[in-house]
Amino acid sequence: MNYDKLFAMQKALDLHIETMHGLRKEELFDKKVLALLVEVGELANETRCFKFWSLKESSPKEVILEEYVDGIHFILSLGITKSYEHIGPDMDEAESRDCGMTSQFLTVYNSINTFKADPREQVYKEMFTEYVKLGHLLGFSFADIETSYMAKNKVNYERQQQGY
Repeated sequence: MNYDKLFAMQKALDLHIETMHGLRKEELFDKKVLALLVEVGELANETRCFKFWSLKESSPKEVILEEYVDGIHFILSLGITKSYEHIGPDMDEAESRDCGMTSQFLTVYNSINTFKADPREQVYKEMFTEYVKLGHLLGFSFADIETSYMAKNKVNYERQQQGY
Protein backbone atom coordinates (compact mmCIF):
# COMPACT_ATOMS: atom_id res chain seq x y z
CA MET A 1 0.00 0.00 0.00
CA ASN A 2 1.34 3.41 -0.93
CA TYR A 3 1.05 5.29 2.37
CA ASP A 4 2.85 8.36 1.02
CA LYS A 5 0.11 8.75 -1.57
CA LEU A 6 -2.65 8.22 1.00
CA PHE A 7 -1.11 10.73 3.41
CA ALA A 8 -0.82 13.28 0.58
CA MET A 9 -4.45 12.77 -0.40
CA GLN A 10 -5.60 13.05 3.21
CA LYS A 11 -3.51 16.17 3.79
CA ALA A 12 -5.15 17.84 0.80
CA LEU A 13 -8.62 16.82 2.01
CA ASP A 14 -7.90 18.04 5.56
CA LEU A 15 -6.68 21.38 4.21
CA HIS A 16 -9.78 21.69 2.03
CA ILE A 17 -12.13 20.93 4.95
CA GLU A 18 -10.29 23.14 7.45
CA THR A 19 -10.23 26.03 4.97
CA MET A 20 -13.90 25.69 3.99
CA HIS A 21 -14.99 25.53 7.63
CA GLY A 22 -12.63 28.19 8.99
CA LEU A 23 -10.72 25.68 11.13
CA ARG A 24 -7.13 26.37 10.04
CA LYS A 25 -6.13 27.71 13.46
CA GLU A 26 -8.19 25.29 15.53
CA GLU A 27 -6.79 22.37 17.50
CA LEU A 28 -8.66 19.34 16.16
CA PHE A 29 -6.75 16.46 17.74
CA ASP A 30 -9.41 15.49 20.32
CA LYS A 31 -12.21 15.79 17.76
CA LYS A 32 -10.32 13.55 15.35
CA VAL A 33 -9.69 10.99 18.09
CA LEU A 34 -13.39 10.95 18.97
CA ALA A 35 -14.31 10.71 15.27
CA LEU A 36 -12.00 7.70 14.92
CA LEU A 37 -13.53 6.00 17.96
CA VAL A 38 -17.01 6.58 16.52
CA GLU A 39 -15.94 5.18 13.14
CA VAL A 40 -14.52 2.06 14.80
CA GLY A 41 -17.85 1.64 16.60
CA GLU A 42 -19.74 1.99 13.33
CA LEU A 43 -17.43 -0.60 11.78
CA ALA A 44 -18.01 -3.04 14.66
CA ASN A 45 -21.74 -2.50 14.29
CA GLU A 46 -21.61 -3.44 10.60
CA THR A 47 -19.64 -6.63 11.36
CA ARG A 48 -22.01 -7.52 14.21
CA CYS A 49 -19.12 -9.55 15.70
CA PHE A 50 -20.10 -8.65 19.25
CA LYS A 51 -23.86 -9.17 18.88
CA PHE A 52 -24.04 -12.59 20.50
CA TRP A 53 -27.78 -12.13 21.03
CA SER A 54 -28.58 -11.69 17.33
CA LEU A 55 -28.88 -14.13 14.44
CA LYS A 56 -28.72 -11.41 11.78
CA GLU A 57 -25.70 -11.64 9.50
CA SER A 58 -23.07 -8.94 9.10
CA SER A 59 -23.43 -6.28 6.43
CA PRO A 60 -22.05 -6.98 2.94
CA LYS A 61 -18.27 -6.87 2.60
CA GLU A 62 -18.42 -3.63 0.54
CA VAL A 63 -20.28 -1.83 3.35
CA ILE A 64 -17.79 -3.08 5.95
CA LEU A 65 -14.86 -2.00 3.74
CA GLU A 66 -16.32 1.51 3.36
CA GLU A 67 -16.68 1.80 7.15
CA TYR A 68 -13.15 0.47 7.61
CA VAL A 69 -11.76 3.07 5.21
CA ASP A 70 -13.51 5.84 7.17
CA GLY A 71 -11.22 4.86 10.03
CA ILE A 72 -8.17 5.00 7.75
CA HIS A 73 -9.11 8.61 6.90
CA PHE A 74 -8.98 9.61 10.56
CA ILE A 75 -5.82 7.62 11.34
CA LEU A 76 -4.05 9.38 8.48
CA SER A 77 -5.48 12.73 9.59
CA LEU A 78 -4.21 12.17 13.14
CA GLY A 79 -0.79 11.33 11.75
CA ILE A 80 -0.80 14.56 9.77
CA THR A 81 -1.88 16.53 12.85
CA LYS A 82 1.15 15.19 14.73
CA SER A 83 3.54 15.42 11.75
CA TYR A 84 3.87 11.62 11.50
CA GLU A 85 3.23 11.48 7.76
CA HIS A 86 6.29 9.29 7.30
CA ILE A 87 4.94 6.68 9.74
CA GLY A 88 2.94 3.74 8.45
CA PRO A 89 2.01 0.53 10.20
CA ASP A 90 4.52 -2.22 10.91
CA MET A 91 3.66 -4.42 7.95
CA ASP A 92 5.25 -7.59 9.36
CA GLU A 93 3.35 -7.15 12.60
CA ALA A 94 0.13 -6.20 10.78
CA GLU A 95 -0.02 -9.58 9.10
CA SER A 96 0.68 -11.61 12.23
CA ARG A 97 -1.42 -12.88 15.11
CA ASP A 98 -4.85 -14.09 14.25
CA CYS A 99 -7.10 -13.38 17.21
CA GLY A 100 -10.84 -13.08 17.44
CA MET A 101 -12.57 -10.14 15.85
CA THR A 102 -14.08 -8.82 19.09
CA SER A 103 -10.69 -9.01 20.75
CA GLN A 104 -9.07 -7.08 17.89
CA PHE A 105 -11.75 -4.38 18.02
CA LEU A 106 -11.03 -3.94 21.73
CA THR A 107 -7.29 -3.82 21.02
CA VAL A 108 -7.91 -1.09 18.42
CA TYR A 109 -10.03 0.92 20.89
CA ASN A 110 -7.30 0.59 23.52
CA SER A 111 -4.59 1.63 21.07
CA ILE A 112 -6.56 4.75 20.10
CA ASN A 113 -7.04 5.74 23.72
CA THR A 114 -3.37 5.06 24.43
CA PHE A 115 -2.41 7.33 21.53
CA LYS A 116 -4.70 10.08 22.80
CA ALA A 117 -3.00 9.96 26.22
CA ASP A 118 0.52 9.49 24.81
CA PRO A 119 0.69 10.84 21.24
CA ARG A 120 4.26 9.79 20.50
CA GLU A 121 5.36 8.49 17.12
CA GLN A 122 5.81 4.87 18.28
CA VAL A 123 2.34 4.83 19.87
CA TYR A 124 0.86 6.18 16.61
CA LYS A 125 2.60 3.41 14.68
CA GLU A 126 1.21 0.80 17.08
CA MET A 127 -2.33 2.20 16.71
CA PHE A 128 -2.04 2.20 12.91
CA THR A 129 -0.67 -1.35 12.98
CA GLU A 130 -3.53 -2.63 15.14
CA TYR A 131 -6.04 -1.07 12.77
CA VAL A 132 -4.38 -2.68 9.75
CA LYS A 133 -4.46 -6.02 11.61
CA LEU A 134 -8.19 -5.53 11.99
CA GLY A 135 -8.46 -4.95 8.24
CA HIS A 136 -6.65 -8.21 7.55
CA LEU A 137 -8.89 -10.01 10.01
CA LEU A 138 -11.88 -8.60 8.12
CA GLY A 139 -10.44 -10.11 4.94
CA PHE A 140 -9.28 -6.94 3.18
CA SER A 141 -6.17 -6.84 1.03
CA PHE A 142 -3.97 -3.75 0.80
CA ALA A 143 -5.29 -3.25 -2.72
CA ASP A 144 -8.89 -3.36 -1.43
CA ILE A 145 -8.10 -0.75 1.22
CA GLU A 146 -6.19 1.58 -1.09
CA THR A 147 -8.80 1.44 -3.86
CA SER A 148 -11.64 2.01 -1.42
CA TYR A 149 -9.76 4.85 0.29
CA MET A 150 -9.31 6.66 -3.02
CA ALA A 151 -12.99 6.24 -3.90
CA LYS A 152 -14.12 7.48 -0.47
CA ASN A 153 -11.72 10.41 -0.64
CA LYS A 154 -13.46 11.51 -3.84
CA VAL A 155 -16.87 11.12 -2.16
CA ASN A 156 -15.66 13.22 0.78
CA TYR A 157 -14.72 16.07 -1.58
CA GLU A 158 -18.12 15.83 -3.26
CA ARG A 159 -19.85 15.95 0.12
CA GLN A 160 -17.94 19.09 1.04
CA GLN A 161 -19.09 20.73 -2.19
CA GLN A 162 -22.69 19.84 -1.29
CA GLY A 163 -22.50 21.36 2.20
CA TYR A 164 -22.18 18.05 4.10
